Amino acid sequence: MVIGAIADSLGRGIEGATSAVSEAFFEPVIRLGVTGLSRAGKTVFITSLVANLMDRGRMPGLEAAQSGRIRAAYLQPQPDDTIPRFDYETHLAAITGRDPHWPQSTRQISELRLSLRVRPAGLLSGITGPWTVHLDIVDYPGEWLLDLGLIDTGYEAWSEDALARAEGRPGADAYLALLSGTDPAEKLDEARATALARAWASHLQESREAGYADCTPGRFLLPGDLEGSPALTFAPLPPGAAPRGSLAREFARRFEAYKSQVVKPFFRDHFSRIDRQIVLVDALGAIHAGPRAVEDLRRAMAGILGAFRPGRNSFLTAIMGKRVERILFAATKADHLHHAQHARLTAIMEALLREARDRADFAGAETRAMAIAALRATVEETRDVGGRQLDFVRGRLEETGKEAAFHPGDLPADPQALLGPARKGDSDWLDGDYGAMRFAPARLSLKPGEGLPHIRLDSAAEFLLGGAL
Repeated sequence: MVIGAIADSLGRGIEGATSAVSEAFFEPVIRLGVTGLSRAGKTVFITSLVANLMDRGRMPGLEAAQSGRIRAAYLQPQPDDTIPRFDYETHLAAITGRDPHWPQSTRQISELRLSLRVRPAGLLSGITGPWTVHLDIVDYPGEWLLDLGLIDTGYEAWSEDALARAEGRPGADAYLALLSGTDPAEKLDEARATALARAWASHLQESREAGYADCTPGRFLLPGDLEGSPALTFAPLPPGAAPRGSLAREFARRFEAYKSQVVKPFFRDHFSRIDRQIVLVDALGAIHAGPRAVEDLRRAMAGILGAFRPGRNSFLTAIMGKRVERILFAATKADHLHHAQHARLTAIMEALLREARDRADFAGAETRAMAIAALRATVEETRDVGGRQLDFVRGRLEETGKEAAFHPGDLPADPQALLGPARKGDSDWLDGDYGAMRFAPARLSLKPGEGLPHIRLDSAAEFLLGGAL
């Protein structure tokens, strides 16, 4: 049996290596990871990207589309039969229907394969005909990605950091009140353990709703089939004795089980195979929530990049394990601002992610920050208000469906006007009030060959995919 198991393992290794060689030389495969934190717009981004690659009339910034080298694009069955398929058709119908609405957000990992027939450029254009490039889009919740930072963290260190960050956040008082009546050194009581885990999960949910990004463990927010399992029944405790059979000892054990049985398999089976990555960020939502949410977002993004293995791929790394070559940090919902402020949003994004980007650049990966809207839901207008010309965006309100014009406030020209108060932990902005409004998708009337309206989706696609096309 041992020899059979070894032979089977070797067979799988040879099969995997053969597949990688085939991909590298005959039909290249780009594995694009799409992630971001809650309400950053992952589902809409993927739906719009696929729609605009299939009907390329709105993609002048993608060179292969603008030059006509992309001859065709079509969906195919995804190569991994164990991963749910990204439900592109349902999401597209939600956006383009008679009563357009936002599709259901990402709650689990999913995948979609889009195959492109591309005419080569340069010297090869006169030698070979069109070839096929497969784009495998992997969609996964950003909340899960945050957990990768836990792999090298012990339970005591995580507890100390989590309790420190909880102070002043929504829902924390209820958890801390329950914790104050708990002795971690006492014998494990499952009812008390469950109550603590549920209170911590409730705190994380409320914090996320309030605009905070760094909420771990991420599976507490999206538990799926693990809901109620021991691997998700723990919470942070203050330092102290942890005798055998105690609540503290059991929580530490479950924390390690969570890492080994939930976090590490995700990294091994999915995350480590990605070679292009876009991280979607609702920077405007964080700014609206206040300085503490902005600082929390900065820390979360720096932690997220620590999970990547940035660098350049080669023939051998395609066989032995890929590294992320290009990473795009995209501030979404640019259509909530007049285009005159888009450069300021990009500058804020670059400053917000400076630490994370420098780490990736140092390792050899190309990175870029950009302000985009995968689906444009508003139009722009300028109005005279008290003798002053103000820029507005107008769209359908998500709550009522009625048209409304909105001026969110001018972003500062110097990003440090936001990052300074954020790092100091100020509770409010002193020099500005940045509003937010939730717009529903606009009713669309698309011409043949036109994809969905967007802002800079073509530029994002050129950065992520252009070199491989």
